[in-house]
Amino acid sequence: MTTLLIATRNLHKVAEIRALLGENFRCLTLKDFPAAPEVIEDAATFAGNATKKAVELAKWLASDSRFTVHDSRTLILADDSGLEVDALHGAPGVHSARFAALDKTENSKDADNNAKLLRLLKDVPLEKRTARFRCVIALVEIIPHSAFRAPHLFDGTCEGQIILAPHGENGFGYDPLFVPEGCAQTFAQLGDAVKNQLSHRAKALAQLWAKMVW
Repeated sequence: MTTLLIATRNLHKVAEIRALLGENFRCLTLKDFPAAPEVIEDAATFAGNATKKAVELAKWLASDSRFTVHDSRTLILADDSGLEVDALHGAPGVHSARFAALDKTENSKDADNNAKLLRLLKDVPLEKRTARFRCVIALVEIIPHSAFRAPHLFDGTCEGQIILAPHGENGFGYDPLFVPEGCAQTFAQLGDAVKNQLSHRAKALAQLWAKMVW
């Protein structure tokens, strides 16, 4: 079985990826590698951040003499994702996770990010609150004690709209404010089964699945 190292400690993100990929991989996360280096996501694009995370982790693992592979293949999956709001010229974008505290390196609380978004959009009518979730996945194959292959990139988007107030108890991040195109409820109301069919991450993973030779 192929080992897939998901380059995150975000349990919500891990759960989504595992649900979307099924039982085809032995999934590990950064929680399984406590000594893994922290990667500062300071690139200007989602693709830049995803690539940086995947490549730096691949370099670390490929040079670590303690790391051995018992499977036929080992892959690193790193993603960067966020919300792009047209009325805010694409913000919060790559700063989505720390939107409420852009002068800090750590992420903000979801409630604080949502409150700031609503505050900035308070004078924007509903019909002009178009937005999208975007996800870029970088996939790198590593060769222990040697090198790693150039990353493959996969981009997925989910178009929708930001509503006037949060609705729903499920999901995370901006899910309570985002109604995907063609739906009448937010991601936080629709539930994981529906979200995993429509989401930006689901679309990026579908591209990955279709284009990679497993």
